[in-house]
Amino acid sequence: MSLAWSPALAGSIASLLAGLATAVGALPILGIGRGAQRHQGTLLGFAAGIMLAASFFSLIIPALDHLQDAGAGRWHAASVATASVAAGAAIIMALGRLLPQDGIEPAPVAGRMSHRSVWLFVLAITLHNLPEGLAVGVSFAGGAYAQGSTTALGIGIQNIPEGFAVGCALGLRYPPGISFLGALLSGLVEPIAGTAGALLVAHFRPLLPWALCLAAGAMISVIMSQIVPELGREPAGRPQVGLILGLCLMMLLDVALS
Repeated sequence: MSLAWSPALAGSIASLLAGLATAVGALPILGIGRGAQRHQGTLLGFAAGIMLAASFFSLIIPALDHLQDAGAGRWHAASVATASVAAGAAIIMALGRLLPQDGIEPAPVAGRMSHRSVWLFVLAITLHNLPEGLAVGVSFAGGAYAQGSTTALGIGIQNIPEGFAVGCALGLRYPPGISFLGALLSGLVEPIAGTAGALLVAHFRPLLPWALCLAAGAMISVIMSQIVPELGREPAGRPQVGLILGLCLMMLLDVALS
């Protein structure tokens, strides 16, 4: 990056590029299309694995590191993480009650994940992209271009499988074009948060651990309330394979790029 760029501009552009990586990950859904419904168990298991790994390795552990680097003791850091994870889960549970139910069906239909479940899933991923964008913007503050670029690159690579997961979830109910667009939009919250983080770093840096753990709680809540029940209706084998593949892939990326 050119050193003539201000930290705010650099943070905005870097977080935009990281957010656009979700669209790269969602590209295969344009080819899979409606075929996603035939592989719901595998795809949902894969998405759950990605979300589970991201909750801990992308969100909770970095939040604890931020808190301890800022001088918080172990009990203080653990209390902040616990409270914000619980708050994130509570938000998703409340939204789940507020969102309208789908039309009543006589029995659960395989390959027909409900609209409500799909959108809660997308909401959780989108919510988790906000603190990631914030982290990119904050890392550029004070002209730390090398650190900011490394953070943006790591988050961008992690966003690729997340974009695929969002595209697959939407592909269970919507046409490929809408699924791809939804995945793209879920990543475009990152430059909004990245710009805010770069401009108002003094205000947002202390809030970053809370935001990270809040997003983690939201994703874990969605896994348990929306994805696990769907996987229980699938034949044994494929969902477990998908979950392990997603978890291992995301864990590898998170740990290697942290």
